[in-house]
Amino acid sequence: MPSIFDQDLPRTEANFAPLTPLAFIERTAEVYPERLAIVYGEQRQTWRETAARARRLAGALQQAGIAKNDTVAVMLPNTPPMVEAHFGVPMAGAVLNTLNTRLEAASIAYMLDHGEAKAIIVDTEFAPVVAQALELRERPEPILVIEAHDPLDEAQAPRGDIERARARLSAMGYEDLLAGGDPAFAWVWPRDEWDAIALNYTSGTTGRPKGVVYHHRGAALNALSNILEWDMPKHPVYLWTLPMFHCNGWCFPWTIAARAGVNVCLRRVDARGMIEAMRTHGVTHYCGAPIVHAMLVHASESERAGLPRGIRAMVAAAAPPASLIEGMDRLGFDLTHVYGLTEVYGPAMVCAKHPEWAELDVAERARLNARQGVRYHLQRDARVLDPETLQPVPWDGETLGEIMFRGNITMKGYLKNPQATREAFAGGWFHSGDLAVQHPDGYIKIKDRSKDIIISGGENISSLEIEDVLYRHPDVAAAAVVARPDPKWGETPCAFIELRPGASLTAEDIVRHCRQHLAGFKIPRAVVFGELPKTSTGKIQKFELRQRTGSAQAIDV
Repeated sequence: MPSIFDQDLPRTEANFAPLTPLAFIERTAEVYPERLAIVYGEQRQTWRETAARARRLAGALQQAGIAKNDTVAVMLPNTPPMVEAHFGVPMAGAVLNTLNTRLEAASIAYMLDHGEAKAIIVDTEFAPVVAQALELRERPEPILVIEAHDPLDEAQAPRGDIERARARLSAMGYEDLLAGGDPAFAWVWPRDEWDAIALNYTSGTTGRPKGVVYHHRGAALNALSNILEWDMPKHPVYLWTLPMFHCNGWCFPWTIAARAGVNVCLRRVDARGMIEAMRTHGVTHYCGAPIVHAMLVHASESERAGLPRGIRAMVAAAAPPASLIEGMDRLGFDLTHVYGLTEVYGPAMVCAKHPEWAELDVAERARLNARQGVRYHLQRDARVLDPETLQPVPWDGETLGEIMFRGNITMKGYLKNPQATREAFAGGWFHSGDLAVQHPDGYIKIKDRSKDIIISGGENISSLEIEDVLYRHPDVAAAAVVARPDPKWGETPCAFIELRPGASLTAEDIVRHCRQHLAGFKIPRAVVFGELPKTSTGKIQKFELRQRTGSAQAIDV
Protein backbone atom coordinates (compact mmCIF):
# COMPACT_ATOMS: atom_id res chain seq x y z
CA MET A 1 0.00 0.00 0.00
CA PRO A 2 1.43 3.43 -0.94
CA SER A 3 2.75 5.54 1.91
CA ILE A 4 1.04 8.79 2.81
CA PHE A 5 4.33 10.44 1.86
CA ASP A 6 3.97 9.14 -1.70
CA GLN A 7 0.41 10.32 -2.22
CA ASP A 8 -0.36 13.64 -3.91
CA LEU A 9 3.25 14.78 -3.57
CA PRO A 10 4.39 14.77 -7.18
CA ARG A 11 7.86 15.53 -8.47
CA THR A 12 7.59 18.66 -10.61
CA GLU A 13 9.86 21.31 -12.08
CA ALA A 14 8.99 23.44 -9.08
CA ASN A 15 10.47 21.04 -6.52
CA PHE A 16 13.04 18.98 -8.38
CA ALA A 17 15.84 19.78 -10.82
CA PRO A 18 18.51 17.42 -12.10
CA LEU A 19 21.97 18.22 -10.75
CA THR A 20 24.42 19.73 -13.23
CA PRO A 21 27.63 21.76 -12.82
CA LEU A 22 26.36 24.08 -15.56
CA ALA A 23 24.17 25.66 -12.89
CA PHE A 24 27.32 26.95 -11.17
CA ILE A 25 28.38 29.30 -13.96
CA GLU A 26 24.81 30.51 -14.45
CA ARG A 27 24.55 31.55 -10.80
CA THR A 28 28.03 33.06 -10.61
CA ALA A 29 27.48 35.11 -13.77
CA GLU A 30 24.29 36.49 -12.22
CA VAL A 31 25.62 37.12 -8.70
CA TYR A 32 29.24 38.11 -9.43
CA PRO A 33 29.17 39.21 -13.08
CA GLU A 34 32.13 41.59 -12.88
CA ARG A 35 34.40 39.41 -10.80
CA LEU A 36 37.45 38.07 -12.58
CA ALA A 37 37.01 34.57 -14.01
CA ILE A 38 40.08 33.99 -16.20
CA VAL A 39 43.62 35.33 -16.24
CA TYR A 40 45.93 34.35 -19.08
CA GLY A 41 48.94 36.46 -19.92
CA GLU A 42 47.52 39.94 -20.36
CA GLN A 43 44.01 38.60 -20.95
CA ARG A 44 41.37 39.28 -18.29
CA GLN A 45 37.85 37.90 -18.52
CA THR A 46 34.94 38.35 -16.11
CA TRP A 47 32.33 35.77 -15.23
CA ARG A 48 29.75 37.71 -17.25
CA GLU A 49 32.01 37.50 -20.29
CA THR A 50 32.93 33.86 -19.69
CA ALA A 51 29.30 32.78 -19.37
CA ALA A 52 28.40 34.71 -22.52
CA ARG A 53 31.25 33.09 -24.45
CA ALA A 54 30.17 29.64 -23.22
CA ARG A 55 26.63 30.36 -24.44
CA ARG A 56 28.02 31.58 -27.78
CA LEU A 57 29.97 28.33 -28.11
CA ALA A 58 26.89 26.24 -27.29
CA GLY A 59 24.69 28.10 -29.75
CA ALA A 60 27.30 28.01 -32.51
CA LEU A 61 27.82 24.28 -32.07
CA GLN A 62 24.09 23.67 -32.36
CA GLN A 63 23.97 25.82 -35.50
CA ALA A 64 26.80 23.69 -36.89
CA GLY A 65 24.69 20.57 -36.43
CA ILE A 66 25.91 19.35 -33.04
CA ALA A 67 22.99 17.71 -31.27
CA LYS A 68 22.28 16.15 -27.89
CA ASN A 69 24.75 13.38 -26.99
CA ASP A 70 27.08 14.19 -29.87
CA THR A 71 30.74 14.05 -28.89
CA VAL A 72 32.86 17.19 -29.17
CA ALA A 73 36.56 16.48 -28.70
CA VAL A 74 39.08 19.12 -27.69
CA MET A 75 42.87 19.10 -28.00
CA LEU A 76 43.70 22.11 -25.87
CA PRO A 77 46.22 23.10 -23.19
CA ASN A 78 45.18 24.97 -20.05
CA THR A 79 44.02 28.09 -21.90
CA PRO A 80 40.75 30.09 -21.80
CA PRO A 81 39.05 28.06 -24.59
CA MET A 82 39.54 24.93 -22.46
CA VAL A 83 37.71 26.56 -19.54
CA GLU A 84 34.93 27.71 -21.88
CA ALA A 85 34.58 24.25 -23.44
CA HIS A 86 33.75 22.73 -20.06
CA PHE A 87 30.56 24.79 -20.08
CA GLY A 88 29.79 25.55 -23.72
CA VAL A 89 29.97 21.98 -25.01
CA PRO A 90 27.53 20.47 -22.46
CA MET A 91 25.33 23.58 -22.72
CA ALA A 92 24.76 22.46 -26.31
CA GLY A 93 23.67 19.06 -24.97
CA ALA A 94 26.88 17.52 -26.28
CA VAL A 95 29.50 15.40 -24.50
CA LEU A 96 32.96 16.87 -23.91
CA ASN A 97 35.92 14.62 -24.76
CA THR A 98 39.18 16.19 -23.55
CA LEU A 99 42.16 14.60 -25.31
CA ASN A 100 45.58 14.22 -23.74
CA THR A 101 47.80 16.74 -25.54
CA ARG A 102 50.77 14.37 -25.38
CA LEU A 103 49.12 11.59 -27.31
CA GLU A 104 50.41 10.41 -30.67
CA ALA A 105 48.28 10.51 -33.81
CA ALA A 106 47.24 6.83 -33.78
CA SER A 107 45.75 7.08 -30.26
CA ILE A 108 43.93 10.30 -31.11
CA ALA A 109 42.50 8.71 -34.25
CA TYR A 110 41.25 5.73 -32.24
CA MET A 111 39.59 7.97 -29.64
CA LEU A 112 37.93 10.17 -32.26
CA ASP A 113 36.52 7.07 -33.96
CA HIS A 114 35.57 5.19 -30.81
CA GLY A 115 33.87 8.26 -29.30
CA GLU A 116 32.23 9.09 -32.65
CA ALA A 117 33.34 12.70 -32.41
CA LYS A 118 31.35 15.12 -34.55
CA ALA A 119 33.69 18.07 -33.93
CA ILE A 120 37.11 18.82 -32.53
CA ILE A 121 38.49 22.07 -31.16
CA VAL A 122 42.26 22.06 -31.58
CA ASP A 123 44.93 24.47 -30.42
CA THR A 124 47.23 25.58 -33.23
CA GLU A 125 50.25 23.94 -31.63
CA PHE A 126 48.62 20.52 -32.01
CA ALA A 127 47.53 21.02 -35.61
CA PRO A 128 50.22 18.64 -37.01
CA VAL A 129 49.31 15.67 -34.79
CA VAL A 130 45.56 16.22 -35.21
CA ALA A 131 45.91 16.52 -38.99
CA GLN A 132 47.73 13.19 -39.00
CA ALA A 133 45.13 11.64 -36.68
CA LEU A 134 42.28 12.69 -38.95
CA GLU A 135 44.01 10.97 -41.86
CA LEU A 136 44.36 7.78 -39.80
CA ARG A 137 40.67 7.61 -38.87
CA GLU A 138 38.68 4.62 -40.06
CA ARG A 139 35.18 6.06 -39.70
CA PRO A 140 34.01 7.81 -42.87
CA GLU A 141 31.92 10.53 -41.18
CA PRO A 142 33.52 13.97 -41.42
CA ILE A 143 34.55 15.90 -38.32
CA LEU A 144 34.07 19.65 -37.94
CA VAL A 145 37.51 21.07 -37.11
CA ILE A 146 37.74 24.30 -35.12
CA GLU A 147 41.13 25.92 -34.59
CA ALA A 148 41.84 27.90 -31.43
CA HIS A 149 44.76 30.19 -32.15
CA ASP A 150 46.68 31.33 -29.08
CA PRO A 151 48.74 34.53 -29.48
CA LEU A 152 50.89 33.44 -26.53
CA ASP A 153 51.70 30.15 -28.20
CA GLU A 154 55.37 29.29 -28.26
CA ALA A 155 54.85 26.12 -30.24
CA GLN A 156 57.67 23.64 -30.18
CA ALA A 157 56.81 22.28 -33.62
CA PRO A 158 58.48 24.05 -36.54
CA ARG A 159 56.24 26.79 -37.88
CA GLY A 160 56.38 25.29 -41.37
CA ASP A 161 54.95 22.03 -40.04
CA ILE A 162 52.15 23.91 -38.32
CA GLU A 163 51.27 25.96 -41.38
CA ARG A 164 51.16 22.84 -43.57
CA ALA A 165 48.99 21.07 -40.99
CA ARG A 166 46.60 24.03 -40.79
CA ALA A 167 46.17 23.87 -44.54
CA ARG A 168 45.34 20.16 -44.31
CA LEU A 169 42.82 20.73 -41.52
CA SER A 170 40.75 23.35 -43.35
CA ALA A 171 39.53 24.47 -39.94
CA MET A 172 37.30 27.34 -39.02
CA GLY A 173 38.57 29.73 -36.37
CA TYR A 174 37.38 29.41 -32.79
CA GLU A 175 36.73 33.14 -32.48
CA ASP A 176 34.89 33.12 -35.83
CA LEU A 177 32.71 30.29 -34.52
CA LEU A 178 31.91 32.19 -31.34
CA ALA A 179 31.14 35.37 -33.28
CA GLY A 180 28.25 33.52 -34.90
CA GLY A 181 26.88 32.33 -31.59
CA ASP A 182 24.25 33.99 -29.40
CA PRO A 183 25.54 35.32 -26.03
CA ALA A 184 21.99 34.89 -24.72
CA PHE A 185 21.63 31.34 -26.08
CA ALA A 186 18.98 29.54 -24.02
CA TRP A 187 20.86 26.42 -23.03
CA VAL A 188 18.68 23.58 -21.85
CA TRP A 189 19.05 22.08 -18.40
CA PRO A 190 19.70 18.33 -18.78
CA ARG A 191 16.43 16.44 -18.65
CA ASP A 192 18.12 13.74 -16.57
CA GLU A 193 21.17 14.17 -14.33
CA TRP A 194 22.23 10.72 -15.59
CA ASP A 195 22.84 12.30 -19.01
CA ALA A 196 26.46 12.13 -20.13
CA ILE A 197 28.53 15.29 -19.70
CA ALA A 198 32.04 14.08 -20.49
CA LEU A 199 34.06 11.25 -22.02
CA ASN A 200 37.56 10.58 -20.70
CA TYR A 201 39.91 7.89 -21.94
CA THR A 202 42.04 5.85 -19.58
CA SER A 203 45.77 5.78 -20.17
CA GLY A 204 45.56 2.51 -22.05
CA THR A 205 48.69 0.95 -20.57
CA THR A 206 47.42 -2.45 -21.64
CA GLY A 207 45.40 -2.82 -24.83
CA ARG A 208 43.09 -0.12 -26.09
CA PRO A 209 42.19 2.75 -23.75
CA LYS A 210 38.70 2.57 -22.31
CA GLY A 211 36.23 5.43 -22.67
CA VAL A 212 34.98 6.49 -19.22
CA VAL A 213 31.60 8.25 -19.33
CA TYR A 214 30.72 10.88 -16.70
CA HIS A 215 27.20 12.05 -15.87
CA HIS A 216 26.00 15.53 -14.85
CA ARG A 217 25.18 14.38 -11.30
CA GLY A 218 28.64 13.00 -10.65
CA ALA A 219 30.39 16.03 -12.13
CA ALA A 220 28.33 18.40 -9.97
CA LEU A 221 28.82 16.40 -6.78
CA ASN A 222 32.55 15.91 -7.22
CA ALA A 223 32.95 19.62 -7.97
CA LEU A 224 31.15 20.40 -4.71
CA SER A 225 33.14 17.76 -2.84
CA ASN A 226 36.33 19.56 -3.89
CA ILE A 227 35.03 22.60 -2.03
CA LEU A 228 34.20 20.57 1.06
CA GLU A 229 37.50 18.68 1.20
CA TRP A 230 39.47 21.93 0.99
CA ASP A 231 37.06 24.13 2.96
CA MET A 232 37.43 26.36 -0.08
CA PRO A 233 36.22 29.93 0.56
CA LYS A 234 34.54 32.21 -1.94
CA HIS A 235 36.65 33.70 -4.72
CA PRO A 236 39.69 31.43 -4.63
CA VAL A 237 42.52 32.08 -7.08
CA TYR A 238 43.23 28.72 -8.67
CA LEU A 239 46.41 28.05 -10.67
CA TRP A 240 46.00 25.57 -13.50
CA THR A 241 49.02 23.32 -13.09
CA LEU A 242 46.90 20.18 -13.38
CA PRO A 243 45.96 19.46 -17.04
CA MET A 244 42.28 20.07 -17.65
CA PHE A 245 42.33 17.08 -20.00
CA HIS A 246 43.00 14.83 -16.99
CA CYS A 247 39.61 13.77 -15.53
CA ASN A 248 38.29 17.21 -16.55
CA GLY A 249 40.89 18.75 -14.28
CA TRP A 250 39.50 16.70 -11.35
CA CYS A 251 36.24 18.64 -11.91
CA PHE A 252 37.89 21.90 -10.84
CA PRO A 253 36.65 23.96 -13.83
CA TRP A 254 33.18 23.47 -12.35
CA THR A 255 34.43 23.88 -8.76
CA ILE A 256 35.97 27.29 -9.48
CA ALA A 257 32.75 28.42 -11.17
CA ALA A 258 30.76 27.36 -8.10
CA ARG A 259 33.01 29.50 -5.86
CA ALA A 260 33.21 32.44 -8.30
CA GLY A 261 36.96 32.05 -8.32
CA VAL A 262 39.73 32.99 -10.72
CA ASN A 263 41.17 30.51 -13.23
CA VAL A 264 44.84 31.43 -13.66
CA CYS A 265 45.72 29.58 -16.86
CA LEU A 266 49.20 28.26 -17.57
CA ARG A 267 49.93 26.92 -21.01
CA ARG A 268 53.03 25.10 -19.80
CA VAL A 269 54.09 24.18 -16.29
CA ASP A 270 57.54 24.98 -14.97
CA ALA A 271 58.85 26.37 -11.69
CA ARG A 272 59.45 29.88 -13.02
CA GLY A 273 55.96 30.20 -14.53
CA MET A 274 54.28 28.81 -11.42
CA ILE A 275 56.18 31.08 -9.04
CA GLU A 276 55.57 34.17 -11.17
CA ALA A 277 51.84 33.42 -11.34
CA MET A 278 51.67 32.81 -7.59
CA ARG A 279 53.39 36.09 -6.83
CA THR A 280 51.54 38.17 -9.41
CA HIS A 281 47.99 36.91 -9.02
CA GLY A 282 47.77 35.92 -5.35
CA VAL A 283 47.20 32.24 -6.04
CA THR A 284 45.44 30.45 -3.18
CA HIS A 285 45.04 26.88 -4.52
CA TYR A 286 46.61 24.51 -7.05
CA CYS A 287 46.77 20.75 -7.76
CA GLY A 288 49.26 18.34 -9.24
CA ALA A 289 51.32 15.17 -9.08
CA PRO A 290 54.32 15.10 -6.71
CA ILE A 291 56.65 16.19 -9.52
CA VAL A 292 54.74 19.48 -9.87
CA HIS A 293 55.14 20.33 -6.18
CA ALA A 294 58.77 19.20 -6.28
CA MET A 295 59.44 21.87 -8.93
CA LEU A 296 58.74 24.51 -6.30
CA VAL A 297 60.56 22.73 -3.50
CA HIS A 298 63.69 22.34 -5.64
CA ALA A 299 63.63 25.85 -7.10
CA SER A 300 66.51 28.07 -6.06
CA GLU A 301 66.13 30.56 -3.22
CA SER A 302 66.37 33.44 -5.68
CA GLU A 303 63.59 31.97 -7.84
CA ARG A 304 61.35 31.54 -4.78
CA ALA A 305 61.90 35.07 -3.49
CA GLY A 306 58.58 36.71 -2.65
CA LEU A 307 56.60 33.49 -2.96
CA PRO A 308 53.43 33.88 -0.86
CA ARG A 309 52.92 31.57 2.11
CA GLY A 310 49.69 29.82 2.97
CA ILE A 311 48.95 28.47 -0.52
CA ARG A 312 46.90 25.28 -0.42
CA ALA A 313 48.14 22.44 -2.61
CA MET A 314 46.53 19.12 -3.49
CA VAL A 315 48.69 16.13 -4.44
CA ALA A 316 47.72 12.84 -6.06
CA ALA A 317 49.25 10.09 -8.24
CA ALA A 318 51.65 9.00 -5.48
CA ALA A 319 51.88 9.41 -1.75
CA PRO A 320 53.92 12.48 -0.79
CA PRO A 321 57.31 11.41 0.61
CA ALA A 322 58.67 12.94 3.80
CA SER A 323 61.13 15.09 1.84
CA LEU A 324 58.26 16.67 -0.13
CA ILE A 325 56.18 17.32 3.00
CA GLU A 326 59.18 18.88 4.70
CA GLY A 327 59.91 21.00 1.64
CA MET A 328 56.31 22.20 1.42
CA ASP A 329 56.42 23.04 5.13
CA ARG A 330 59.44 25.25 4.52
CA LEU A 331 57.53 27.06 1.78
CA GLY A 332 54.59 27.55 4.15
CA PHE A 333 52.27 25.56 1.86
CA ASP A 334 49.44 23.37 3.14
CA LEU A 335 49.48 20.00 1.33
CA THR A 336 46.42 17.73 1.05
CA HIS A 337 46.76 14.18 -0.27
CA VAL A 338 43.90 12.82 -2.41
CA TYR A 339 43.36 9.59 -4.29
CA GLY A 340 41.17 8.45 -7.13
CA LEU A 341 40.97 7.18 -10.68
CA THR A 342 39.51 8.32 -13.98
CA GLU A 343 36.46 6.16 -13.23
CA VAL A 344 35.63 8.19 -10.09
CA TYR A 345 36.04 11.67 -11.63
CA GLY A 346 39.62 12.04 -10.42
CA PRO A 347 39.97 12.23 -6.61
CA ALA A 348 37.18 10.61 -4.59
CA MET A 349 39.15 9.94 -1.41
CA VAL A 350 41.10 12.35 0.79
CA CYS A 351 43.60 11.95 3.60
CA ALA A 352 41.63 14.25 5.89
CA LYS A 353 44.12 15.80 8.29
CA HIS A 354 43.62 16.13 12.03
CA PRO A 355 44.87 19.26 13.86
CA GLU A 356 47.00 17.23 16.25
CA TRP A 357 49.05 15.86 13.33
CA ALA A 358 50.72 19.26 13.03
CA GLU A 359 52.51 18.62 16.34
CA LEU A 360 54.14 15.42 15.10
CA ASP A 361 57.61 15.14 13.59
CA VAL A 362 57.86 15.19 9.81
CA ALA A 363 58.46 11.42 9.50
CA GLU A 364 55.27 10.58 11.39
CA ARG A 365 53.28 13.21 9.53
CA ALA A 366 54.57 11.76 6.26
CA ARG A 367 53.43 8.30 7.34
CA LEU A 368 49.93 9.55 8.18
CA ASN A 369 49.63 11.78 5.11
CA ALA A 370 50.83 9.00 2.80
CA ARG A 371 47.57 7.16 3.38
CA GLN A 372 44.87 7.51 0.75
CA GLY A 373 42.40 8.27 3.52
CA VAL A 374 38.62 8.28 3.54
CA ARG A 375 35.82 8.83 1.05
CA TYR A 376 34.90 12.26 -0.28
CA HIS A 377 31.93 13.87 1.48
CA LEU A 378 29.50 13.20 -1.35
CA GLN A 379 30.70 9.71 -2.29
CA ARG A 380 28.50 7.07 -0.70
CA ASP A 381 31.26 4.69 0.31
CA ALA A 382 34.87 3.63 -0.19
CA ARG A 383 36.07 0.44 1.46
CA VAL A 384 38.76 -2.21 1.33
CA LEU A 385 36.94 -5.44 0.49
CA ASP A 386 37.95 -9.01 -0.11
CA PRO A 387 37.75 -9.21 -3.94
CA GLU A 388 36.33 -12.74 -3.78
CA THR A 389 33.69 -12.40 -1.07
CA LEU A 390 33.15 -8.60 -1.22
CA GLN A 391 33.25 -8.59 2.57
CA PRO A 392 35.15 -5.82 4.41
CA VAL A 393 38.64 -6.74 5.51
CA PRO A 394 39.50 -6.25 9.20
CA TRP A 395 40.57 -2.71 10.07
CA ASP A 396 43.95 -3.90 11.27
CA GLY A 397 46.30 -2.15 8.83
CA GLU A 398 47.56 -5.56 7.71
CA THR A 399 44.87 -7.54 5.88
CA LEU A 400 45.09 -6.92 2.16
CA GLY A 401 42.01 -6.30 0.02
CA GLU A 402 40.89 -4.19 -2.93
CA ILE A 403 39.72 -0.57 -2.75
CA MET A 404 36.14 -0.35 -3.96
CA PHE A 405 33.81 2.61 -4.40
CA ARG A 406 30.08 3.05 -4.69
CA GLY A 407 27.95 6.14 -4.99
CA ASN A 408 27.32 9.18 -7.10
CA ILE A 409 30.95 9.99 -7.86
CA THR A 410 31.38 6.96 -10.07
CA MET A 411 31.28 6.74 -13.85
CA LYS A 412 28.28 5.62 -15.88
CA GLY A 413 30.52 2.92 -17.32
CA TYR A 414 32.87 2.21 -20.20
CA LEU A 415 31.69 3.37 -23.62
CA LYS A 416 30.81 0.48 -25.95
CA ASN A 417 32.33 -2.03 -23.55
CA PRO A 418 29.55 -3.77 -21.62
CA GLN A 419 31.75 -6.63 -20.44
CA ALA A 420 34.33 -4.29 -18.91
CA THR A 421 31.51 -2.29 -17.31
CA ARG A 422 29.96 -5.42 -15.78
CA GLU A 423 33.34 -6.54 -14.44
CA ALA A 424 34.10 -3.10 -13.01
CA PHE A 425 30.75 -2.98 -11.17
CA ALA A 426 30.54 -6.64 -10.11
CA GLY A 427 28.69 -7.06 -6.83
CA GLY A 428 27.47 -3.46 -6.73
CA TRP A 429 30.92 -1.92 -6.19
CA PHE A 430 33.40 -0.26 -8.51
CA HIS A 431 36.56 -2.35 -8.41
CA SER A 432 39.59 -0.05 -8.50
CA GLY A 433 42.27 -2.72 -8.93
CA ASP A 434 44.26 -1.11 -6.11
CA LEU A 435 45.28 -3.39 -3.25
CA ALA A 436 45.20 -1.80 0.18
CA VAL A 437 44.72 -2.18 3.91
CA GLN A 438 42.33 -0.31 6.21
CA HIS A 439 43.71 1.03 9.48
CA PRO A 440 41.85 1.00 12.81
CA ASP A 441 40.88 4.65 12.30
CA GLY A 442 39.26 3.74 8.97
CA TYR A 443 41.94 5.35 6.83
CA ILE A 444 42.89 3.36 3.73
CA LYS A 445 46.48 2.83 2.62
CA ILE A 446 47.35 1.47 -0.83
CA LYS A 447 49.87 -1.32 -0.86
CA ASP A 448 49.95 -1.84 -4.62
CA ARG A 449 48.12 -2.16 -7.86
CA SER A 450 47.06 -5.79 -8.22
CA LYS A 451 49.41 -6.11 -11.18
CA ASP A 452 52.29 -4.50 -9.26
CA ILE A 453 52.54 -7.07 -6.48
CA ILE A 454 55.86 -8.91 -6.87
CA ILE A 455 55.69 -12.62 -6.04
CA SER A 456 59.20 -13.76 -5.15
CA GLY A 457 59.75 -17.32 -3.97
CA GLY A 458 56.08 -17.47 -2.96
CA GLU A 459 56.30 -14.27 -0.93
CA ASN A 460 54.14 -11.26 -1.85
CA ILE A 461 56.23 -8.07 -1.99
CA SER A 462 54.63 -4.63 -2.24
CA SER A 463 56.46 -2.44 -4.73
CA LEU A 464 55.01 0.62 -2.98
CA GLU A 465 56.56 -0.43 0.33
CA ILE A 466 59.99 -0.51 -1.32
CA GLU A 467 59.33 2.80 -3.08
CA ASP A 468 58.40 4.42 0.24
CA VAL A 469 61.80 3.40 1.60
CA LEU A 470 63.63 4.61 -1.49
CA TYR A 471 61.98 8.03 -1.23
CA ARG A 472 63.40 8.41 2.27
CA HIS A 473 66.90 8.69 0.83
CA PRO A 474 67.70 12.41 0.55
CA ASP A 475 69.34 12.03 -2.89
CA VAL A 476 66.40 10.19 -4.52
CA ALA A 477 64.12 12.44 -6.57
CA ALA A 478 61.87 9.71 -7.98
CA ALA A 479 61.66 5.95 -7.62
CA ALA A 480 59.69 3.05 -9.04
CA VAL A 481 59.92 -0.67 -8.40
CA VAL A 482 58.71 -3.41 -10.73
CA ALA A 483 59.11 -7.16 -10.98
CA ARG A 484 62.12 -8.55 -12.81
CA PRO A 485 62.03 -12.18 -14.03
CA ASP A 486 64.34 -14.44 -12.02
CA PRO A 487 65.13 -18.09 -12.83
CA LYS A 488 65.33 -19.05 -9.17
CA TRP A 489 62.76 -16.88 -7.40
CA GLY A 490 60.31 -16.31 -10.27
CA GLU A 491 60.42 -12.55 -9.73
CA THR A 492 62.60 -10.15 -7.77
CA PRO A 493 62.29 -6.39 -7.22
CA CYS A 494 64.03 -4.09 -9.70
CA ALA A 495 64.41 -0.45 -8.61
CA PHE A 496 64.49 2.45 -11.06
CA ILE A 497 66.00 5.57 -9.49
CA GLU A 498 66.05 9.19 -10.61
CA LEU A 499 68.55 11.21 -8.58
CA ARG A 500 68.37 14.81 -7.51
CA PRO A 501 70.49 17.23 -9.55
CA GLY A 502 74.13 16.93 -8.55
CA ALA A 503 73.63 13.74 -6.52
CA SER A 504 75.76 10.64 -7.05
CA LEU A 505 74.80 7.21 -5.76
CA THR A 506 75.76 3.63 -6.53
CA ALA A 507 73.58 0.54 -6.52
CA GLU A 508 75.38 -0.54 -3.36
CA ASP A 509 74.36 2.75 -1.69
CA ILE A 510 70.73 2.03 -2.51
CA VAL A 511 70.90 -1.52 -1.18
CA ARG A 512 72.63 -0.36 2.00
CA HIS A 513 69.84 2.18 2.55
CA CYS A 514 67.13 -0.45 1.94
CA ARG A 515 68.71 -2.93 4.38
CA GLN A 516 68.04 -0.46 7.19
CA HIS A 517 64.29 -0.58 6.58
CA LEU A 518 63.33 -3.77 4.71
CA ALA A 519 63.44 -7.52 5.14
CA GLY A 520 66.15 -9.14 3.04
CA PHE A 521 63.81 -10.72 0.48
CA LYS A 522 62.27 -7.28 -0.25
CA ILE A 523 65.57 -5.57 -1.11
CA PRO A 524 65.94 -4.77 -4.84
CA ARG A 525 68.12 -7.27 -6.66
CA ALA A 526 68.74 -4.84 -9.53
CA VAL A 527 69.04 -1.04 -9.66
CA VAL A 528 68.70 1.20 -12.72
CA PHE A 529 69.66 4.88 -12.61
CA GLY A 530 68.21 7.46 -14.98
CA GLU A 531 65.21 9.68 -15.71
CA LEU A 532 61.92 7.87 -15.19
CA PRO A 533 59.25 7.90 -17.90
CA LYS A 534 56.21 9.91 -16.79
CA THR A 535 52.79 10.80 -18.10
CA SER A 536 51.77 14.39 -18.70
CA THR A 537 50.29 14.45 -15.20
CA GLY A 538 53.51 13.28 -13.57
CA LYS A 539 52.61 9.63 -13.02
CA ILE A 540 55.52 7.26 -13.46
CA GLN A 541 54.80 4.90 -16.36
CA LYS A 542 55.47 1.53 -14.78
CA PHE A 543 54.37 -0.34 -17.88
CA GLU A 544 57.40 1.09 -19.68
CA LEU A 545 59.67 0.07 -16.82
CA ARG A 546 58.31 -3.48 -16.93
CA GLN A 547 59.37 -3.63 -20.56
CA ARG A 548 62.89 -2.64 -19.55
CA THR A 549 63.39 -5.13 -16.74
CA GLY A 550 66.12 -7.59 -17.47
CA SER A 551 67.91 -5.13 -19.76
CA ALA A 552 71.65 -4.62 -19.76
CA GLN A 553 71.11 -1.34 -17.89
CA ALA A 554 70.18 -3.16 -14.70
CA ILE A 555 73.07 -3.40 -12.29
CA ASP A 556 72.75 -6.59 -10.25
CA VAL A 557 73.45 -6.15 -6.56
